[in-house]
Amino acid sequence: MSLDEFGLIERIRRRAAVRADVALGIGDDAALLQVPPGYQLVVTADTLNSGVHFPPETPAADIGWKALAVNLSDLAAMGAAPAWCTLSLSLPEASPAWVDAFADGFFQLADQHGIALIGGDTTRGPLSISITAMGQVPAGEALRRDGAQPGDDVWLTGVPGEAGVALALWQQQRLNVTVPVDDVALEHLRCRLARPTPRLAIGLALRGLATAAIDVSDGLLADLGHICERSQVAADVLETALPASPMAVQMGEAALFQTLRTTAGDDYELCFTAPAALRAQVSESMACVAVPVTRIGYIRAGSGVRLLNGEGAVLATSRLGFDHFSSAVE
Repeated sequence: MSLDEFGLIERIRRRAAVRADVALGIGDDAALLQVPPGYQLVVTADTLNSGVHFPPETPAADIGWKALAVNLSDLAAMGAAPAWCTLSLSLPEASPAWVDAFADGFFQLADQHGIALIGGDTTRGPLSISITAMGQVPAGEALRRDGAQPGDDVWLTGVPGEAGVALALWQQQRLNVTVPVDDVALEHLRCRLARPTPRLAIGLALRGLATAAIDVSDGLLADLGHICERSQVAADVLETALPASPMAVQMGEAALFQTLRTTAGDDYELCFTAPAALRAQVSESMACVAVPVTRIGYIRAGSGVRLLNGEGAVLATSRLGFDHFSSAVE
């Protein structure tokens, strides 16, 4: 059995949470929202396509989770609190079981962060999910990419590169993305690819501390390069300071992780800059989050990003990273 368009919409609408600041939600031509006085609206949009952003056999629940997670990661990088989102689904067939499983993953994450689904669109076509997420931030407090200054520290959350290792293992047919696995290390890596965790609490904690921020979705060096370009500065990343992955080591993939940790996408960690004088405050503000936060380098005058080894030799630059028009998971 396949759902018709209105049946599909109704199936999803029944799962949507309600917020007091939604004057009119799903069911009309557009939604009506109330932004609190003194706040700015933060808006982001991402599209996920089968075979590009996730393996085609990925379970629907994981697709639902990830589709929202990548948008929430953008809000985290702006220091915004999630509020509302829209969802546009392109499906080859509206299977009730697939739609319900997709909604399970989507709303599991949405409910964790209090974000309300307020509308969207459905159509028949290749599997593709587009989400527009909206958040709120006190006026003038949004984290941006253009505030980094020479002398700032460069910080990084989590362990970028693990999602890239998982993708490589899938490409080698050593990782089945369709089911959880018993091996602890392999399951950790599978979840890093299938169900990334948006660092929203960290983004909120960085208001007033970070001078610039970005989420790591296309590779650490490339994304830090965006901060440098917008801020008109340069950055040096110290290879010896980068976080290691015990899980990749357990899988015997230490060398692969070493290669991918600065260039692979799909991690959705945060990279941010902050004045060296605020180093203690940054560490203190991060103490309450269950995620490692590492100081990995510094901002200097100039342009571009360099990865330096222990002797100061340049190992790589910000030109490396994921490019949607030259890379895919297929």
